[in-house]
Amino acid sequence: GRRIILESEHFVAFTPYASVSPFHIWIVPTNHVASFFHADTAEIDDLGEVMHAVMRRLYVGLNNPDFNYVIRSAPVRDLGSPYLHWYITVIPRISLAAGFELGSGIYINPSLPEECAVYLRDVDTSPLDRMAGNGTH
Repeated sequence: GRRIILESEHFVAFTPYASVSPFHIWIVPTNHVASFFHADTAEIDDLGEVMHAVMRRLYVGLNNPDFNYVIRSAPVRDLGSPYLHWYITVIPRISLAAGFELGSGIYINPSLPEECAVYLRDVDTSPLDRMAGNGTH
């Protein structure tokens, strides 16, 4: 639990062990399934809520950083694979690859995933509600 940012009915968002960069996040379904394409409507709706909650934390906590997100899913030939599990990775672009990273292909993350998770868990996103003029999210 120290690396968990949030949990929902169908997903867990957390900072993975040995993250490649600060605040690197994985959003993983709790149901074991190889492909994103096998997610049902309830799971997709829940994923939207989880993505929204994660992005709000990044927006407020990290001052609206640029980011990349990727859906990592089984290839078509392995859709029924029992050993693959799809997930989403979100990587805020808050650090730059320098000479060591570019030359060696090894990335140095100066932050602990556990500390990043605590920080994001504790981000107060209520200012976004006030900006929008409501308190619904």
